Amino acid sequence: MNNHYFTDNRHLPENRKEFSFRFWYITLKLISDNGVFSKHNVDYGSRVLLDALHKHDQKLGDTLLDVGCGYGVIGLSLKKAYPDKQVTMLDINPRAVELTKLNAQNNQCEVAVHVSDAYDKVMDQSFTDIITNPPIRAGKKVIYPIFAKAYEHLLKQGNLWVVIRKAQGAESAKKYIESIFGNCEVIQKDKGYYILRATKA
Repeated sequence: MNNHYFTDNRHLPENRKEFSFRFWYITLKLISDNGVFSKHNVDYGSRVLLDALHKHDQKLGDTLLDVGCGYGVIGLSLKKAYPDKQVTMLDINPRAVELTKLNAQNNQCEVAVHVSDAYDKVMDQSFTDIITNPPIRAGKKVIYPIFAKAYEHLLKQGNLWVVIRKAQGAESAKKYIESIFGNCEVIQKDKGYYILRATKA
C-alpha cells in the first residue's frame, strides 16, 4: 500500500462512494473516496467504539475531540446523537477533512474540522474527551504520541477513548497509556477489538 490514508492523498483520482450508516436511532448519509480509511463502509472498530461510547455516555463530557477523524463517522455520529456537545475533528489527510466537512454539511452537523498533524491545530485547547480510532498502519511512532499528548489536552477527569485490535497491539497500547495516565481499563471487547478508556486524574 503506497498511498497511506494518514498522508496527503489529494493527488489520487477521485472515486467518491455514497452510503448510509445507522448508529443507535440516527442515520448518517456519508461520502467517502479513494485515499481515506475504510472507504467502502464504516469499519467494525468504529462501530464497536461508538457502541461503547453510547453504553458509557454518562461519562462523556461537553467537549469532544475526534483525532484521526477520517471522513467523519465517529465525530458526526456523536454530534447527531448528542447535539448539545461541542465536537472538534482532526485529521492529517486533507482529503479526509474535505469529506468530513461535506458530510457534516449534508447531515446538518455543526462541528469544527481541521487538517492537523495530531494536536497541532488545537495546541491551546483542552477537552473533556478525546476519542480515537488510531491509524495503526502508521506504527507506534505515530500513534503512541497521540495517546501521550492526549493527557496534555484533557481537562481534569477527562477521558481518552481508544479502539484497537488485540492482534494489532491492544495489550501493549494499554500498558503504554497506563504509564502516561496511571490508569487504563478495557471497557469492551468485541471480535478482537478492545475499547480502552483512561482518565486524567
